[in-house]
Amino acid sequence: MTASATLQLESVNRQLDGKSAEHAIQWASETFGSGLAMTSSFGAQSAVMLHLVTRIVPEVPVILIDTGYLFPETYHFVKELTDRLSLNLKVFSPRVTPARYEPLHGKTWEYPEGMEHYHQTFKVEPLQRALDQLNVTAWLAGLRSNQTDHRATLRTVEKQNGIYKVHPILNWSRKDVGDYMTTHNLPYHPLVEKGYASIGDTHSSRPVTEGEDERAGRFGGFAQECGIHLPQSEAENESLGSSGL
Repeated sequence: MTASATLQLESVNRQLDGKSAEHAIQWASETFGSGLAMTSSFGAQSAVMLHLVTRIVPEVPVILIDTGYLFPETYHFVKELTDRLSLNLKVFSPRVTPARYEPLHGKTWEYPEGMEHYHQTFKVEPLQRALDQLNVTAWLAGLRSNQTDHRATLRTVEKQNGIYKVHPILNWSRKDVGDYMTTHNLPYHPLVEKGYASIGDTHSSRPVTEGEDERAGRFGGFAQECGIHLPQSEAENESLGSSGL
């Protein structure tokens, strides 16, 4: 598919409705070719998407945004999965280091008004830079509709900020994810054993208690999304409102 080509999203989503995750990934590979990439947070169950995608598209670029605030366990997990799955890993970092950011701006993630600035600086900007430098026209993401209010509104294929996004496991349940992990003997993030269900930065992740939603342990209860998966447009206001930002 050329960069100038335009998909008819309604038709594409009807075509992919009810199809397997593998089918959606194969469709994306055939449609976008070398313009296809995927993102991974190397979080609790990230091995599922990494395994699914690289079985079909082994050389797909895997983009990791290293904020500098990741858990030590995450860095070890990245190495484990990179070695095991032979990932074509592409690491991008913010233009400012944590050591410089905090004296200039403070710990902005500690209050709702500052969280957007932190997310824009440490996550959204480096991701956009990655997409630009890698000439990405389509982005595979492991979002699931039962995770946040915003994600419940998504379809298998969407367009965000000029980039097509493909969500192969959008309709998977937690059981589906667990079954896939078991079938393929895939490892969970090490912090899962300590009660973490959703894992990002050290300051925005905590263990969840019994009965809590898996995203309840993120962003101090201020938000469900970090901004990476939200459109940077007028529609963003609606998305931010629904996610609690």
